[in-house]
Amino acid sequence: MHSPVNNLLKQLISFKKNDVQPVYIQIAQQIINAIQRGYISKGTKLPGSRILSTLLKIHRNTVVAVYDELASQGWVNIIPNKGTFVLIPKQTTIPIKANTQHIDQVYKYSKQTGFPFQPSFNLATNVELTKATYHINAGRPDLRLHNAHQFSRWYSAVMKRKPLIKKWQQNNQAQHISYNKQLCNYLNATRGFHIKPKNLLSTRSTEMSLYIVSQLLIKQHDVVLVAHLSNYASNMIFQQAGAKLKTIPVDEYGLNIEYIKTHFKKGSIRCLYICAHRQYPTTVTLSAKRRLQLLELAKAYQFAIIEDDYDYDFQFEGSNIIPMASADANGMVIYLGKLGQSLFPNFQTGFVVAPENLISEAKNYLQLLDKQGDIIQEQILAELISEGEIYRLTKKNITVYKARRDCLNLNLAKYFKGIISWKIPSGGLAIWLNFNTKISLVKLAKAAEKHDLYLPKTILYQNKDTCAIRFGFGDLNLEDIEVTIKKLKNAYNDVY
Repeated sequence: MHSPVNNLLKQLISFKKNDVQPVYIQIAQQIINAIQRGYISKGTKLPGSRILSTLLKIHRNTVVAVYDELASQGWVNIIPNKGTFVLIPKQTTIPIKANTQHIDQVYKYSKQTGFPFQPSFNLATNVELTKATYHINAGRPDLRLHNAHQFSRWYSAVMKRKPLIKKWQQNNQAQHISYNKQLCNYLNATRGFHIKPKNLLSTRSTEMSLYIVSQLLIKQHDVVLVAHLSNYASNMIFQQAGAKLKTIPVDEYGLNIEYIKTHFKKGSIRCLYICAHRQYPTTVTLSAKRRLQLLELAKAYQFAIIEDDYDYDFQFEGSNIIPMASADANGMVIYLGKLGQSLFPNFQTGFVVAPENLISEAKNYLQLLDKQGDIIQEQILAELISEGEIYRLTKKNITVYKARRDCLNLNLAKYFKGIISWKIPSGGLAIWLNFNTKISLVKLAKAAEKHDLYLPKTILYQNKDTCAIRFGFGDLNLEDIEVTIKKLKNAYNDVY
């Protein structure tokens, strides 16, 4: 029981019985690690199953499973009636023994780098953990509306096609031609564009699209104009590229164009970021008059307009207002959008529409970030577009989301009349809620947590002029909405 090998194993091995990984795998990996580091040499006889089970206080069958696992990987040789002996499989790397570490620290990894580097102030995480049952977000679609079986069929059908391997092996843009043509057709039909594949770049997400565009446009200390209240994610991307952000007031008609004329000179602005269809987070639509004024001003001042149309597909009443980019004859607008928001997240994709010379540069940049792309995703989306499935799914989901918006409006009127002001949006998956009397939204979030309701900081907007919440209702069903509003009212009563 007290041989050197036994003492070594007792010192080295530790495990957690409630861990996701089985105990026998944890122990086997630690023995392998000890062999790799040279603590246990070739030919060493490991203790018998009864001895090791007593040593580690585990069942003998677990020890048998450990040795079977080691034998299957070639680390030990089990000889009947003789014992289990350590082998050294043929290695492709040289084992390194960490002489500077104590033997009980061989499984620890350094928390800090041994060299200095500058952490980014602009890339602060917005991830928060909560145990609350009910969540409010900025306006995500509801995954429960998706037919998982149907998506599985689409994916399986594409995977079985013989030409798929050939497309994977191609090292050029030809593999994306079919998808780009279908996407061009879709955008021309739904957004009033007259574009060709040379005007289009497909990316993994809107965030990737904006990152690539910002890297192409922005240099250190370039001025980027954003709305007074804007998207935190886009702001971080611009600041990481070295931009100097300047905020522009927003009123009931959208971004104040006259403010730009009176506060900035020609040549002083690099680009302007705007969500013209529904400003994030307030959901205000930029009026037709101001759209024309902005296009004229961009031409006169020579700055780019980045138009982010993040939720174009979700229009409940009336017609969608077509993008500014569709009326841009001077090449001033870079249009960002999403495709497939009525699909599972891994089927969704981002895209950029811009003049050919910028798209050409953007494609070169994309080659560095994502050379392979996702052939399966593109194949599926191309077929869903050509068969009209994207349109059908979108229309089907719009009916559901409109009912949820109306349900939210009724519950707000029931529980928050006179407390909160809001306008019923004609589209989108979020509503802008203004508190008539200012309260501490941080305290409201803490109180909501006690009522099993989670309000992330990213939907809370508070300063000397604003006390509001961007309330996303897309992933809340009718029952969830009523429960959520009741809990929010209880939290409000605790704070006010």
